[in-house]
Amino acid sequence: MDTAVIRSEARNGVEGGVGEGPGPEVVDPRTIAPRDARELSRQFFRRLTELEEGTHEYQYARNTLIEMNVSLVRFAAGRFRGRGDDMEDIVQTGMIGLIKAIDRFDLSREVEFTSFALPYIVGEIKRFFRDTTWAVHVPRRLQELRVELAKAREELASRLDREPTVSELATLMNISEDEVIEGQIAANGYNSSSLDAALTGDGAESGEAVLADFIGVEEHGLRLVEDFQSLAPLMAELDERDRRILHMRFVEEATQAEIGEELGCSQMHVSRLLKRIIVRLREGMLGELGCA
Repeated sequence: MDTAVIRSEARNGVEGGVGEGPGPEVVDPRTIAPRDARELSRQFFRRLTELEEGTHEYQYARNTLIEMNVSLVRFAAGRFRGRGDDMEDIVQTGMIGLIKAIDRFDLSREVEFTSFALPYIVGEIKRFFRDTTWAVHVPRRLQELRVELAKAREELASRLDREPTVSELATLMNISEDEVIEGQIAANGYNSSSLDAALTGDGAESGEAVLADFIGVEEHGLRLVEDFQSLAPLMAELDERDRRILHMRFVEEATQAEIGEELGCSQMHVSRLLKRIIVRLREGMLGELGCA
């Protein structure tokens, strides 16, 4: 073990208190070889069990454990090389898993820390890819189904020399056809295209057709949303009879004669009542413009 970076000295413990006694001090934890880091990690984990959480000594031991085991994170991150993401982003994500493993490790289990920590590190990295690489978030079950579908499709395509059917995929994977279809639909959420993506040429700036020109429809009903929101409080100010007249005329589509018969008044009177109510609502929505 490199004595240039490790030395043993008394920590700043109080006599008779927690944290008293000699312990290794690592000058540059990241330079420790993995084999030496395993042995040193055991010593520092023993120190953590003796020290009081929140003290300077405890933080020193914990931080040293983190830095000594960075090589373990880089080893795990190497499995994900070539996924298109910045390697340092993957390593930083793996560090979260390492910290979780350090905080949850228990020496009494008699398990090597490396064996305990790797699942935490790899799990955190996988969670990173699951949460950031999909254009649309889908449940984890469907994300995993997409991977299995891709493997099954590749296997069947090479065996049959054609694209497999839904039924064939379902048989190979031992799942229902509905699940296969669900997985295929979910797979569409992995990648996305901009609505400004050019179908030909250089895109919107060059005047070429873009994807937005060919998908979706204009929803004219959206124009009414603001009117409905403005009209609601005005309707609440009307009395019961006026609201009943409006409901019969514009919801039940009753004629003025039918409304008059229901209310016990003439058709002419109903016409005047409707005009008065509508003018009141129009003025309330348009404010001064309604009086112009």
